[in-house]
Parts: sequence; structure tokens; C-alpha cells
Amino acid sequence: MRAVAALAVVLDHSSYAFLPEFRQEVMPQFNIGRYGIMLFFLVSGYIVPASLERRGCVRSFWIGRVFRMYPLWAAAVTAMLALNLLGVAELRAGLGRQSLTTVAVAHVTLLQELLGTPSLLLVLWTLSYEMAFYLLVVALFTVRLHRRSAAIAVTLAVLAAVSAAVGGTLPVSALSGAVGTGPLVALTTIALVLAICGASSATPALRVAGGVLGGVAALVLVAFNGTVAMWEGLVILAVMFLGTAVHRAENGGSGRRRMAGTAAVVVACAVGGAYWYGDGAHSTRRGWILAFLMAALTFGAGLAARHRRVPRPLTALGTISYSVYLVHPVLLTVTDGTVGRWRYDVPALEAAFVAVLLPLCALTYRYVEVPGQAWGRRLARRVQPGSRGGGQPMW
Repeated sequence: MRAVAALAVVLDHSSYAFLPEFRQEVMPQFNIGRYGIMLFFLVSGYIVPASLERRGCVRSFWIGRVFRMYPLWAAAVTAMLALNLLGVAELRAGLGRQSLTTVAVAHVTLLQELLGTPSLLLVLWTLSYEMAFYLLVVALFTVRLHRRSAAIAVTLAVLAAVSAAVGGTLPVSALSGAVGTGPLVALTTIALVLAICGASSATPALRVAGGVLGGVAALVLVAFNGTVAMWEGLVILAVMFLGTAVHRAENGGSGRRRMAGTAAVVVACAVGGAYWYGDGAHSTRRGWILAFLMAALTFGAGLAARHRRVPRPLTALGTISYSVYLVHPVLLTVTDGTVGRWRYDVPALEAAFVAVLLPLCALTYRYVEVPGQAWGRRLARRVQPGSRGGGQPMW
């Protein structure tokens, strides 16, 4: 499913350059990018909380996440900055109006898109919502409510629908507009450090306080300072917790009927939210709704076929999907500065782009992702409960 999601996002972004006619015809009916992103979020919800519960240690969980995400993130951001210095790429609009320190600190937290700071790479916006989800998952784990994922998904979905129904009057990045981006970045960074250190503590009171602080901060940022409307930010969180509920149902944590009911509520609220909120363009709503429904159906089909043999090229692409997701906008920047963007479809250039992208991603996976994950596993073993010289259990 990660492979399918990655290809969808690549097609969405590369179609601007090489398939503009295809894009103009398809996107109003089916938002390919949102399809891939929602599928990614479902898979993250299915996998990430299970990783924390399997480890049983917040410290090792955060170590695993840091070494999973940051090495390739750093490589992609560095490549983009180098291209900017060489005159090949221009940084996104809005970055120049903020201080270098604010932009850098916001990006290091991975929450930049929820802190009023445009992402250096457009695709990094989804990592901000992933990070918010991690903070919420840790918060629930520290207060022992992590098994309530179905109820949490329903609650978030209903709140999203209500937000959409009342009009979603708050502008994007509302908190940044009220208190200023710089102060918000500083306050959030301090809160994030305190939250992660506290939740990783061996002291029960600090553990709970840190977890709750991180969870509250994440929820406030998603609801009141996202770059998507409040209803869609809440839908994103609901979708990830739906993935968690599905995993829990499959492993005997809750009934399948309850899981099906949760899925029905989340889907209904998401579709209703998109319909009620709208943006003045019926085709845009239709494209988002169809993309969301297809992502849910793809996830369901993947679960139904999980015990069947999967074609090796698809599993290989799934393995390097994170590289595909972060590297393709960097490569697109290079092609924009060389072959440019076309006014008509050129399928050969699209195929050539993918043919260059996939081997490049195989290299970044092999020489950036794999070493980073290996370092993370070694460090996590040292702090894992019961390991020699390691950390303390959660309780």
C-alpha cells in the first residue's frame, strides 16, 4: 500500500510538468495526491502505535522515529538548499519573510507546517501531521488510554464534521497570525522538548505530564494552526486512529463489528465534512471525496489480500517509498530547471522521470535510510527495558 501511495503522489506532482492535459481532465474528478496521502496516513496509523506498544518504552519509540525520519529528511532538505545556492531552485514563497532561525527551528521540530512556516519541500507538510499523531499516540500511551483508538477516531471525526458544518471560519495558521510565528515556534519547541523528555522519564508523574503536554500541543496546533482547514486536519488524525483501530481489531483488541462501525463513522464524517465545507468549487469537493473513498477502499482491499503473495516489485517499491516521497520533489526541481514544464502531455518524459527516480531512491534507501535505521536500532536496544544498562519500563 505504501508503494501505491508513493506512486500516486509522484504522479500527482510530476503531472504538472509532463502530463498537464491528463491532470486537467482527471484532477477535478479524482484528487490523486490526496488519495496517496490519505492512504499513507491509514498505513501510518496501522503501524506506528503498534510499534510503540510492542516496544513498551517511549524512549526507544522516539529514538526509532528520529532515526527513521531525520536522516533522509536532512539529505532532502540539504539537497534542496544546495540547488537553491546553485540557482537551480527557488525557495517557497513566504520563507524569505521569516528569520533563518525561525525557519530552521520550525523544520527541525518537523512541525513547521503547523507553526506557520512554509515547508522547504512541499511534501514535508504531511510529516507535520505525522509528528502531531506521534505526540498524541505517546500521550495516550502514558495515560493508558491507547486502547481507546476506535473511540478517539470517532470523536475526532465527529468534531471534524461539526467544524465543517459550522463553516470552518478560522483562517489557516490562525495562532501564528495571533501571536506571531517566531514566538509560536519558540514556545512549541520548548513544549516539545519538555514533552518528549518528560514522557521518556522513569518518574510516573513526569511521564504523564510530558505525554499530556505533547498531546495537547499537537491537538491545538492541528485544530487552530494547520495549513489545511480545521475539519481536514481533524479528519487526518481520525484517519490515522482508524488505522490503529483496524490493527487492534485484527489482533483481538476490539471486535470487528466495532471496527466496522468506527470506519463507517469516520468515512461518513470525512465525506460530509468535505461536502459541507467545500471551497466554492463543486469539482474540487468531488475530487477530494472520491480520493478519500478510494484510499479507504484500497486500504480495505490490502487488508483483505494481506495473506496472499504480493508481487516483488511492489514490495520493493514499498520498501523505498519514503525515499520516493521525499526525493521526487527534489528531482522535479532539477527537471523544472532543465527540461521545463510542458503544455501538452509527454508520456515519454513521465516514464523517463520515474526511470531515473526509482534507482536514485534505491540508492538513498541503501546509503541514507538503512544506516540511519541501524543506528537507531542499536541505540534503542540500549534504552529498552530489561537491556543491559538500559532504560526503565513504562510502568
